[in-house]
Amino acid sequence: MDKWENNRAWFLILPVFLIVAFSAIIPLMTVVNYSVQDILGPDSRYFVGTEWFREMLQNSRLHDALLRQIIFTFTVLVIEVPLGIAVALTMPARGWGASVSLVLIALPLLIPWNVVGTIWQIFGRPDIGLAGVAVNGMGIDYNYTANAFDSWITVVIMDIWHWTPLVVLLCYAGLRAIPDAFYQAARIDGASRWAVFRFIQLPKLRGVLMIGILLRFMDSFMIYTEPFVLTGGGPGNSTTFLSQFLTKMAVGQFDIGPAAAFSLIYFLIILLLCFVFYTAITSIEKEASK
Repeated sequence: MDKWENNRAWFLILPVFLIVAFSAIIPLMTVVNYSVQDILGPDSRYFVGTEWFREMLQNSRLHDALLRQIIFTFTVLVIEVPLGIAVALTMPARGWGASVSLVLIALPLLIPWNVVGTIWQIFGRPDIGLAGVAVNGMGIDYNYTANAFDSWITVVIMDIWHWTPLVVLLCYAGLRAIPDAFYQAARIDGASRWAVFRFIQLPKLRGVLMIGILLRFMDSFMIYTEPFVLTGGGPGNSTTFLSQFLTKMAVGQFDIGPAAAFSLIYFLIILLLCFVFYTAITSIEKEASK
C-alpha cells in the first residue's frame, strides 16, 4: 500500500509530461515530414526521400556558416569562462557590497536580446556611438557596418558583455557554497592564494562550471537575435551564423523542404556536441575525484 501511495506522485507530473510531449514532438514530426517532401503549394507536394539532406550536407554556404559558428562559440567560451571565474573571485563575499555587486553584474542578463543588439548597434556606430567614436579617435579605422573583422569583433564583445554575468553568478554561487573550514585549513598550512584557488576553489567549481559551459555552448551555438539586429549577418556573410542561415532559407527564400532538413541537421549537431561536452567534462570530474 505504501508503495502504491508513493507511485501516485507520478500522476501529479503526468500532465507536464503530456504538455511537453505535445509541444515538442508534434512540431518535430512536422519538420520531419517537410524534410522528405518537395512542397510546391498547399496541395502540391512530392516525396523526395533524403534528397534535401544530401543537398544540405553538400552546401558550401552551410559549411562556411558552420565553421563560422564553431569559431564564434569556441571564442566566447574561451573568454567568458575564465573571465567569469576571475570576476566572481573579486566580488565581496558578504555585506552590502555583495548585494550591490550581484545586482550590477546581473543587469545585462535582464535586457531582452533584441534590445542588446540595438544598444550595441548605437554604441558602436563610428559617427555617434560612444565606443565607435572613441576607437576612431585613437586612430583606429573602425566601422562594423563595412568591415568584416570589425563586425566580428563587435559581435564577440557584445556576447561577452551580455553573457559573462551568467558565468559570474554561477561561479559566485559555487564559491559561496564552499565551507569556511577549507579556507581555515589552508591558512593554517600557509597556502598561497594560487594554491587555494588550485586545490580548493577550482575543484569545488567543477559542477557549476559544467553547467555554465553547457548553457553557454547551447546559447552561443543558437545565437540569432543579437547579431541579426546588430549587423543583419553582414557585411557580406561575415556574421551569418547557422540560425540566420536557416531563417533566410525558410523565411526569405521559402525553401521549406531544405530548411526542414537543415533544421534537423542543426538539432543533431547541437545534441551531439552537447553530449561530447558533457561526457568530456564528467570524465574529467571523475578523474579528479579519484
